[in-house]
Amino acid sequence: MSRRARALVPALAALVALVGSGCTAQDSAVTKPPPAVPNVAAAMPQSRFFNQADYDRQMAQRRLAPTGDPNTPWLQMIQPTMVDTSGYARHGKWHICFSNAGLGNPWRVAGFTTMKAEVKLHPEIGEFTVLDAGGKDDEQLADLTDLQTRHCNAVIVSPNTTDPLTPAVQKLCATGVPVIVFDRGIRSDCPVTFVHPIGGYAFGATDAEFVALKAGRGGKVLAMRLLPNVDVLEDRWAAAKLVFQREGVNVVGVEFNNADPVKAKAIVKAYLKRFGNLDGVWLDAGFASVTVAQTFQELGKPVPALDGEDQQDFLAFWQQEHLTAVAATYPVYQWRTAVIAAVDILSGKPVPKEWVLPQPVISSDTLPSYLTPGMPAEFYPTCGCQHMPGFPQEWGGR
Repeated sequence: MSRRARALVPALAALVALVGSGCTAQDSAVTKPPPAVPNVAAAMPQSRFFNQADYDRQMAQRRLAPTGDPNTPWLQMIQPTMVDTSGYARHGKWHICFSNAGLGNPWRVAGFTTMKAEVKLHPEIGEFTVLDAGGKDDEQLADLTDLQTRHCNAVIVSPNTTDPLTPAVQKLCATGVPVIVFDRGIRSDCPVTFVHPIGGYAFGATDAEFVALKAGRGGKVLAMRLLPNVDVLEDRWAAAKLVFQREGVNVVGVEFNNADPVKAKAIVKAYLKRFGNLDGVWLDAGFASVTVAQTFQELGKPVPALDGEDQQDFLAFWQQEHLTAVAATYPVYQWRTAVIAAVDILSGKPVPKEWVLPQPVISSDTLPSYLTPGMPAEFYPTCGCQHMPGFPQEWGGR
């Protein structure tokens, strides 16, 4: 059992007991203050994924203006170091292959829709092969082996998790095919380029700074996490934990919801039954943000400061309910950039060794500019897709 798992055992045991008791709006109120609890974040060791140099760089990059046209942020770059790709240049139609971690949440569905639209913009791509791992490491390991037999001219990889996929990507690199990794990273610099927004540290710190400011020193904050052992998510929590420790916030629990709204709701109910009120909820991904806010409302509690992402339903709910909220985005347009990187490499054009994209933050002031009329709840306006062929219908709009 990992150190994180051991640290979570008491909290999880308490949660199971509370959820099993059938918490309702009537019995959620407490008649006396709960006993003092230790700051969960302060008691937990830093993640094995944590890298101080990367953290420091991302904190600085939050303040840097990217190079390139702000109207095409998927082409912008922050502090790029360009690499020569002339050795990969090919004539004729290209076969580009994509190993996808899966389509297990709305963000990934929106991203894949955007990626397919980008592929259509490049007639030099003659074939686009996609293998979907369904969120399973074993399946993606098999997919990467399979792609070595498919005569791909370039392979794009979005890893499911970091450590298990690293050796498989390294083996793929060793075949000589150019590899583009995006979204989630691996522990190797063998890919020609790694495409990603500024990163998880910047995301987690930005949201935590907002929640900490609103909760105040000593404020009770619940940390709601999505999945363990994914580098970008671990980085978000690592940065948030540092902020909460620095600002004296009392993190009363750290729980995984696995993108399950029923589980997220049960977690919030259990903590409200235990503490009466919370001063903030920090989430490392926005899939549960609306559910969290609605659960407070259902129980007659004020919705505390919280964060979300640029998912349409959260943005609309935020505006409608005048939430105290922020959204440090993980822009969908990176799915476009991954394809563009493959095209540039096969054209022999230089690309950044690490293609760092801007990572916009949505505030109450900028919220209206991101809401997109006529789009479904699971639309992400940071897709950069608004002027692509097929918009809005292919993204579920009207």
